[in-house]
Amino acid sequence: QVRLAESGGGLVQVGGSLRLSCAASGRTFSTITVGWFRQAPGKEREFVAAMSLNGRSTEFAESVKGRFSISKDNEAVTTYLQMSNLTPEDTAVYSCAAKLGIISTTIRSYNYWGQGTQVTVSS
Repeated sequence: QVRLAESGGGLVQVGGSLRLSCAASGRTFSTITVGWFRQAPGKEREFVAAMSLNGRSTEFAESVKGRFSISKDNEAVTTYLQMSNLTPEDTAVYSCAAKLGIISTTIRSYNYWGQGTQVTVSS
């Protein structure tokens, strides 16, 4: 069983930055692949970023490439989504998710989900 808890969301102005955290219990991120997803009001959940269990591979949605990065701490119990140059289109509930096996951008391949954290970008 993997339990995930996100934190770090909030209100930020256009062009600002936020760092989201995802803490894992039950397993470390050295044994599971982690993904970040978001769901804006009235829209379906979409892929944002993912990191392989060894940290060597990452994937990003086209809409966030060059603005978002993903990392994890040395103990591999917390992963981070660093978001920069935020726009109103980034406003959403951001959730981290985990899966066994290879990196994936597919929502349904992830078995474990956090509760999500709200990110609001104001203009």
